Amino acid sequence: MTDFEVLLARKEPLATGAVRLTLRHADGHQMPPWRPGAHVDLVLTNGLVRPYSLCGDPADRSVLQVAVHRNPRGRGGSRFVHDGLRPGDLLGVRGPRNNFPLVPARRYLFIAGGIGITPILPMIAEVDALGADWCLAYGARTRSSMAFAGHLAEWYGERVMLRPQDETGRLKLDRLLGRPRPGTAVYCCGPESLLAAVEEHCRAWPPGSLHVERFGPRAVTGRDREETAFEVELARSRRRLAVPPGKSILRAVEQAGVPVLSSCREGTCGTCETPVLDGIPDHRDSLLSQEERAAGDTILICVSRARGRRLVLDL
Repeated sequence: MTDFEVLLARKEPLATGAVRLTLRHADGHQMPPWRPGAHVDLVLTNGLVRPYSLCGDPADRSVLQVAVHRNPRGRGGSRFVHDGLRPGDLLGVRGPRNNFPLVPARRYLFIAGGIGITPILPMIAEVDALGADWCLAYGARTRSSMAFAGHLAEWYGERVMLRPQDETGRLKLDRLLGRPRPGTAVYCCGPESLLAAVEEHCRAWPPGSLHVERFGPRAVTGRDREETAFEVELARSRRRLAVPPGKSILRAVEQAGVPVLSSCREGTCGTCETPVLDGIPDHRDSLLSQEERAAGDTILICVSRARGRRLVLDL
């Protein structure tokens, strides 16, 4: 299931282990509009579906661009992009969707780790064009693995702190985040170790200061391993489904033949987000904010479950 087809117009190396894909509409149409922080789901020619952040220029409606880092320990999507895709291939696209929107603020502190620079790149272009006060701390294992590093240094100069770990060590989060600064929006994307450390450093900051996007799920807690059976009622489909331990809501819905979109199946991309009409969700995702979790009116059905015996979903 796709929204539209695209042609892989160009595939080029960005850095060690990273490539950029330039996509054009297969029918020659303009691409849909998007804002910084948005991502698309790529439906790859081997059947895998993977979310990737858009890293191009939102004003350029002729193409969409994503950057993909090879993850040798992943589930095969990035390996296929690197080894299997060729210019001229047709791919499906869903979206764009935006779970990481850029909010108005007096100041911005961007923190990127590795390929986590991709959603932040168009954010920087926008806030710089607006004349906002901002800076970027960008870390990676080596300088050669830092996608867009040359572009960032050339265009933005001293606003950009490039910190390859083999030269300067890890990002100094105490210096960056040790003193809460009201009015500053902190945007962070990168590996889970970086995100967890940034979240810990921002506990003393004003609520709503920190905005993160994850490429992988949070670490699993003891409670998240506990699973009990419950029932899901699908209001629009007029179906009732049993969800036993070891089976996700998403899988139960798919097996019942009810169409539903999904992508990461890890609770990070938001593709399967579904309104909750009744019942209390047991949120196990890595995407929703504390406020969204407390509201209890939405759930990521690929990983989350029910706190009681029954959930009613708008499906």
